[in-house]
This record gives sequence, C-alpha cells and structure tokens, in this order.
Amino acid sequence: MVAGTDSRMPFDFFGDNIWNNAEVRGLRVFISVDMEGATGITSPTMLYPEGHDFNRGRKFLTGDVNAAIQGAFEGGATEVVVNEAHGNMTNLLLEELDPRAHLISGCTKPLLQMGGIDSSFDAAFLVAYHSMEGSDGLLNHSFMSKSVFRLLLNGEPVGESGTNAAIAAHFGVPVALMTGDNRVTDEIRARLGDIETVCVKTTMDRQVARCLAPSVTWPAIRDAAAKAVRRAGQIKPLVVKPPITFRVEFKSTGDMTLPCLLPQVKAIGLRTVELTAEDMPTAFNLLWAMLLLARLSASGVL
Repeated sequence: MVAGTDSRMPFDFFGDNIWNNAEVRGLRVFISVDMEGATGITSPTMLYPEGHDFNRGRKFLTGDVNAAIQGAFEGGATEVVVNEAHGNMTNLLLEELDPRAHLISGCTKPLLQMGGIDSSFDAAFLVAYHSMEGSDGLLNHSFMSKSVFRLLLNGEPVGESGTNAAIAAHFGVPVALMTGDNRVTDEIRARLGDIETVCVKTTMDRQVARCLAPSVTWPAIRDAAAKAVRRAGQIKPLVVKPPITFRVEFKSTGDMTLPCLLPQVKAIGLRTVELTAEDMPTAFNLLWAMLLLARLSASGVL
C-alpha cells in the first residue's frame, strides 16, 4: 500500500461498489489498457514475454498509461483505476506506474478487458488499443487472432474497442479517450463520435507503422486525457439496446465443436455461431467463455 492512500478496494467483481456515494468517491476514471496500440510497438516481439523486445514494449506501454493517469488527475479526476487488458494481463511495470492509480492485474476476471468497471465511474479510457479483425490496422484482430474472422454485435461489425465501449455504456460510463494507431482512432470515432483520441502511429502494413517518439506521444496523451475528463459529462454513452446478440464467424470449422456445447450458443453455419443474452455483461461473459472453448476446440487438446 502506498503511504497516504486508502486501503479499501474501490470495486468488486460482483457489482457491490464500496464507494457508491458521489461525495465520497469524487470523479472516477477507469482505464482499460491493451498493448498493440502503444507508442512504438509494431511487432509481436514486443507483445509477449518470449519476445526479445518485450521489456521495451512494457516500458512504452507504461509510459502511455502514466501519461493518461497524469492527464486524468490534471483534468479533475480524484481516483483512477487501471485494468490490464492484453495477453496474460501482467504487462505494466507497477514499480514505474504513477502511484496515485490502482492497478487490476491478471486475466481471470469477469468482463476481461473491462473487469472492475461499474456505474460509479464517470469516464472510461481505452489506451493502446488496436483495430478490429479484417481492418487494415496495425496488428488488427478481435479478441482471439487465431480464431475470430468476424465479430458482430446486434448485426454491426465490432472489435475490442466497440465491444468494450458497449460494456462501459451498460453502466452509464462514456468512453472519453482512445489511444492507438490511426485505424483504431478512426474506428472508435465512427462508432462514438467526437471523443478525445491520440494517434501514436500511422499504419503502413499489419506489422509496419510510422511511429512518433514518446517525447511527442506522452505529452499528447496527457493533454487529451485532461480534456477527456473535463468533457466527460458532455459525452453520452452509446448504449446497445437489448437483447444483445453476438455473432462470431470463425476462421476454421475446427473452432466450432466445443462452443456449441454451451446451451446459449447455436450454430448458424459451418464456421458461424450466435448467442443472445438480456444485457451486455452477460452476453460478453458468454462470448468470452465461448472463445476460450473455441481455442481448445481448434487445438484438439483439453
């Protein structure tokens, strides 16, 4: 525990928020942190522990997040919660993270990349995100690059950013800031409108980008985060009306067998499944369980 901070956890995974009094909690910001869209990252060698540039990627990512945290506090936030959202979700360097923020680290959590969000937050940031599978963005994919060819939410193509914005909207929380490459910032603006975005690199190919230096991107993220907090009350969450239906087109028929064992999942083609639920959190948790089963199904290993 950092000296001078409150030792109480500001959230739990089952919706019983401890700080549910606005006068007590102040202005709260939730930051979901992926990795592919971080400053300087263009290759899988910077994204996973076995990569020779992974530690460099972690430093770039932590710098982006620190800039967002600093800007959030400058904009008027009284509390910032950061949720790791890439791979095994233990990528940020806690020893280098702004100590004013709380960090949720680890991957076995409901709502995954949005784990810990609830209605007590005033704004959400999506930091270091990438564009959806099938776009021409840097390192594009949708949740599972080896399995998902196309993902639809109530009939509209979405990626991770659109899905997570819908989860935030379920709780009445607007996404106020997005950082990443030019493709994902275009993608989120097309869906959410005029929110704050920071393009840290311009895609040239799936693993090639024209990158800006941290000395350029970090001040830009900090400034945009401060603006995002100040504007949060003016940005309306884009709520997806229930019932919530996810349709997944897999890359292989081998992904299909185990997901279809779930009673909520129905096959509607040789490589396509669909599930429906009454609210966004339930639908997403089912989607994620189904995708995990798809990965096992494709590998042929339990």
